[in-house]
Amino acid sequence: MNNLFLYLLVFVIAVVYSSAGFGGASGYLLAMNFFDIPANVMSSTALVLNIIVSSISFTNYARAGHFRPRLLLPFLMTSIPAAFIGATVTISEQTYTSLLYVVLTYLAVRMVLLPTLAEKLNWTPRPIPLWAAMLIGAGIGLLSGMLGIGGGIFLSPLILLMQWGDSKHATASAGGFIAINSISGLIGRFTNGTFSLGEFGIPLLVVGLLGALIGSQQGAVKFSGASVRRTLGVILIVAAGTYWFRL
Repeated sequence: MNNLFLYLLVFVIAVVYSSAGFGGASGYLLAMNFFDIPANVMSSTALVLNIIVSSISFTNYARAGHFRPRLLLPFLMTSIPAAFIGATVTISEQTYTSLLYVVLTYLAVRMVLLPTLAEKLNWTPRPIPLWAAMLIGAGIGLLSGMLGIGGGIFLSPLILLMQWGDSKHATASAGGFIAINSISGLIGRFTNGTFSLGEFGIPLLVVGLLGALIGSQQGAVKFSGASVRRTLGVILIVAAGTYWFRL
């Protein structure tokens, strides 16, 4: 029964996150953490799910005409090797969990507050300095590789706040960023011998695929993504708050 509940959670997370253009790693990690799944299994499974969900999301957003190469390629120059390096770093279960919830807390606040501020702006897209893109890509890639996330959830708000593109463009870029960095991180885990799906792996990948097919199509064509991101933020605030309260 517990396994079925986990599969249902992952399906719902894939639908909701992909509708906003994200791979959903933070949601999968949160769900799996409640079931006391080992850190290496959590991060490995989240990476594979990220690749599947974000690839489908990116494809649907690109088909809808929202992809802009200038909002993705400069960041990948440094994020790909950084994600590989981050995935080879071995950290303890306690360090992993604490770092995970620090990131989840940041993401929760970011998703609830920052989209509201950014969406009130009326801007003309600005050019992206190459040095800034490379520095940002390296930082996001390293953290993504360590935690087993794709990093698009960090890149998307930066694109909006720095006025480099609109919400749909940011969402499309985030999907591609997540997929490619997750692949790099996955290769790093294979190289370092820390890849493991455990008994939950294959069923979780199947339900994640189904959820992504549903959510990304709706997000690319029908949803604005703002209300979805805020809802996700509230959920993460409650979950992260529960963790910090227990300490």
